Amino acid sequence: MLNIVLVHPEIPNNTGNIGRLCLGGNARLHLVKPFGFEIDDSRLKRAGLDYWPHIDLHIYESFDDFMQVNQPTSMALMSSHGSKTYTEIPFNEDTYLIFGKESSGLDKDLLESYKEHTYGIPLLSDRIRSLNLANAVAITLYEANRQLRNF
Repeated sequence: MLNIVLVHPEIPNNTGNIGRLCLGGNARLHLVKPFGFEIDDSRLKRAGLDYWPHIDLHIYESFDDFMQVNQPTSMALMSSHGSKTYTEIPFNEDTYLIFGKESSGLDKDLLESYKEHTYGIPLLSDRIRSLNLANAVAITLYEANRQLRNF
């Protein structure tokens, strides 16, 4: 099963939408604290609709905690600074797709530590810095499923 990892998510509506995407795209959702909201936030539940109880959800106190528990062998850190595109990710059924917080993405130190695992989604306009987090997750998750021929 594919894995979506949100490191320090800030916007409950995005996280709720991403939870719904995970359920529709057959992926686990991993959330790494701290969050910019409470996990029982009504906006989170509203965005996830009545699907939220069915989401395969895992919560971690820190990124180190996440890494220690999961020890991912296949991962892709998604960043607007990625030198390779999301279509080049070597997906497998256990890939972890790692996304940063809405305001600033993944920490520079983390990106530097995993430079060879960093990918981006090309932007076709120089008028924006990045895509909405939920949109970026959708693009990447469904590309993974397409490449793996899951539909």
